[in-house]
Amino acid sequence: MSARELLVGLGLVVGLAGACRAPQAGPQAPGTGERPLQVAFLVVDGVYNSELFAPLDVFQHTIFHTEPGMQVWLVGRTRRPVTTFEGQVVAVDHDLSSAPEIDVLVVPSAEHSMDSDLEDAALLDWVAERGGRARHVVSLCDGAFVLAAAGLLEGRTCTTFPGDVQAFRERFPALDVHEGVLYVHDGPTITSAGGAQSYAPALHLVEQLYGSEVARGVGRGLVIDWDASRVPHLVVD
Repeated sequence: MSARELLVGLGLVVGLAGACRAPQAGPQAPGTGERPLQVAFLVVDGVYNSELFAPLDVFQHTIFHTEPGMQVWLVGRTRRPVTTFEGQVVAVDHDLSSAPEIDVLVVPSAEHSMDSDLEDAALLDWVAERGGRARHVVSLCDGAFVLAAAGLLEGRTCTTFPGDVQAFRERFPALDVHEGVLYVHDGPTITSAGGAQSYAPALHLVEQLYGSEVARGVGRGLVIDWDASRVPHLVVD
């Protein structure tokens, strides 16, 4: 990532009503079936903490607010633990060859999302194949570069980290790249600005899948007063 400054003026509104305990699960969510949705985070060395742990928190917390919620796990190139950009060592659940079927693929930004990760043919082929079969694909920050290189953003409107929009446009000139929003939802893809705002696209997807009551409940548990109407975003019909 070429820059790490916060996206000024587009912050989530943080509330004080959240409780620091796990609430009881609510009723079955509409339209999600009778099994937990399988949510896979693709993690590589140099993954950024904020883009990994913020959406992971949101998706994991669905189990306390609806039945069934999301089952969250991490996929690495291998089964070897990965080290985040900030130095945390994180165990993975599956490698590329052993990962089960995926309903939601999440691609957080990493240190080399704009360069050497885009030269990893095996990684991009996996993202193209698994992401192409997934119900939803979510990128955080420069994870959009990986989605674009895998061909998953063709014909879609998208966004990325504000400081890297120009580089994104130069590398993928055919894409319709939108600025001034925290996330763009177009078809199965959700691309986002990332950083401290990485909760927003995850809460948006929870609201799309489970309804506003569940999304607000997850938000309260994370001390976020979630209201999508107050968050700059774009949903493409």
